Amino acid sequence: MSEPATTSRPLAPEGFIADCRARLGFDLLARTWTAVVIFGLREGPRRPGELREAIGGISPKVLNDTLRRLEDDGLVERRRYAEAPPRVEYALTPLGETLLGPVEALGAWSVEYGEAVVEAQERAEERAEERAGRGRGR
Repeated sequence: MSEPATTSRPLAPEGFIADCRARLGFDLLARTWTAVVIFGLREGPRRPGELREAIGGISPKVLNDTLRRLEDDGLVERRRYAEAPPRVEYALTPLGETLLGPVEALGAWSVEYGEAVVEAQERAEERAEERAGRGRGR
């Protein structure tokens, strides 16, 4: 009996060239708000207002644009209910649910190493300010 395929097998070095499928996943998750919206839908369907409240810091327009993009990608489905007033909910598709593992792993990495990244960014900002200050003093 053969072993089941896993999603954790290493990619060959050519796996990251510009026109390969591996880049697709990176491009999806690199979009602003994508991972946060996917994570926000992990427990089931949500109305846009509920999702926006759970996420925080996202405008209705940006959330709507993100949901539409994820719907176009086949990761989220929009459910409209014929009620008065009309009700709309968004839910992860089975394909969208496959991204929960990578999104959760990225979140765990951020919790563990986020402070180190913030410190590095602050040091870089200080260096940039020093360089700008030296440039003005000439």
